[in-house]
Amino acid sequence: MVDEYLLRPVGWVSSPLTEAASAPRQGDEGAPEAWLVFDPQAERALRDVQVGADLLVLTWLDRARRDVLAVRPRGDESRPETGVFSTRSPHRPNPIGLHRVRVRALDGTRVRVADLEALDGTPILDVKPVLGAADER
Repeated sequence: MVDEYLLRPVGWVSSPLTEAASAPRQGDEGAPEAWLVFDPQAERALRDVQVGADLLVLTWLDRARRDVLAVRPRGDESRPETGVFSTRSPHRPNPIGLHRVRVRALDGTRVRVADLEALDGTPILDVKPVLGAADER
């Protein structure tokens, strides 16, 4: 069994959100529009992305703690402690963020999106389309 894997970011987030304390907890809770800025080598991978598309963006939550196994959801001390695999907490053994966004604009290797709560500078690991029942990609 392999103990480690090497992930290479394909880009990063450019967002007005700079502090976790002031960022919404989920993208649909008032996140500002942001840019996904891709490495020029990823340009071919973006060629079929279209304005209006819904995407799943996987990020590396580089400012999250990796030693957390249980949390009180949303930091609410009145709620019972819950294992992180049952929460959306950014603090977890492998802090991979999963964000559903909508494409607003395209500009070369930059993609403007809505509903992204990731902080400015967050590394992007991958992007995948949101598939509907009729999609067979």
